[in-house]
Amino acid sequence: MTSEAQDSPLDAALGRIEQAIARLEAAVSAAPARAEVADLRSRHRRLKERVTQEIEQLDLLLANLPQ
Repeated sequence: MTSEAQDSPLDAALGRIEQAIARLEAAVSAAPARAEVADLRSRHRRLKERVTQEIEQLDLLLANLPQ
């Protein structure tokens, strides 16, 4: 008959370590690949540059509107 109440402190600690390892392994497998991260960073940079350009164009248009 085994229950957590009857486990020794060492058994309980080993159980927690095994659970932590399982969580780490799950996190590693769920993480995106380096190439995917690099692609996302590149796309983000291009999008940010494009938005900056468009905002500059809007600023110019607004500055030239009649008051």
